[in-house]
Formats: sequence, structure tokens, C-alpha cells
Amino acid sequence: MEKSKISIVSKAILLIVAILFVGSLFVPMWQIELEAPQYPEGLVLKLHANKIGGDVEIINGLNHYIGMATLHTENFFEFTALPYIFGGFAVISLLLIFLAKRKAVLAFFITYILFVVLAAIDFYRWNYEYGHNLDPNAAIKVPGMAYQPPLIGYKQLLNFGAYSIPDIGGWFLTACGLLLFFIVFKEYNLFTKKKIS
Repeated sequence: MEKSKISIVSKAILLIVAILFVGSLFVPMWQIELEAPQYPEGLVLKLHANKIGGDVEIINGLNHYIGMATLHTENFFEFTALPYIFGGFAVISLLLIFLAKRKAVLAFFITYILFVVLAAIDFYRWNYEYGHNLDPNAAIKVPGMAYQPPLIGYKQLLNFGAYSIPDIGGWFLTACGLLLFFIVFKEYNLFTKKKIS
């Protein structure tokens, strides 16, 4: 077998990666959980590849009181683009099985990492704008207070505790990155390669 060709194992992993990309289209990618004394059962915002789900109407009602803009799927171009992006990633993963070139897999891995970085920046920007651009005529105003939820992890927002964490689709996408990383390491023999002095 040529050194530039990937192994059968790597091809099988690419098939799994393609399935995970497709699967991420049908389950929530991310969730923001809100906990407060007046909502002991909690509230949750579910971000899918193509829509905002969860307790959207209740959260929009609360946002209105503190001057935050309400959330609507049609206001975000990301929910139109992401299904095509993940679908495209799935197709590329399948094509790489037949192309079987390790440089092509490396290029795809780098592209995917860049996408993840850009997506994180975009998500932070989205959170920042919604948490800081408040209506000055809101019913509840706290001087100096912003309501930006965390990019990931926990943050206290007045009497609400906000948890921002991956959902099933997010873990699918994380697995895609890790599996592509494994293929690159395996095919370039980075597990056993040593520098020769």
C-alpha cells in the first residue's frame, strides 16, 4: 500500500464520522439551562442546527422585562447555513473514504478545526450582543448589569444561574473532531515516530 493511502481502519472511522455529522442534524447541538427559585424545574434553551427550541416563549417573556431582544430562529442566518455545512462535512467524509489520501484527511481536519474556532467566536458574539444591547426602557434595569450567558460553563445572572453546555449533537461534533485527529495521528505514524539525531 502507498504511504499516502489511508488504512481500512481509517476508512471505517471516516464512515463513523460521516454518520455523526448527519446525526448532529437531528438532535440539539447546545443547551443553555437556567435555574432560579421561581423556576425550580428550570428552563432550557436548545440550539439545533436549524432552529431554536426548548422553553423559548417563557425565556423571551423574561428577556422582555430586562430589555433583551427576543429570540427567533429566523433572525439567525446560522440556522440556515449549518444544515448545509454539516451535510457537506458528511459528504466530504464519505468522499475521503474513496479518495483515501492522508493529506486530504489532514486538510479536512484543519478545515474542521478552523470551522469550530469560527463557530465559537460567532456564538460568543451572539451571546455578547444579546446580553449587552439592552432596551433602555426595560421594566427592570440594573445599572452596569449585562446578561451575557457563558460561552461554556456556569455564570450567575441576577437570580438565575446559567449553564451553557454541549447537547447530544455537540458531543457528536466533538467526537468527529477527535476521530479525525486520531486518523491524522495514525496515518502519519505520530504515535511511534521519533526524531533521528
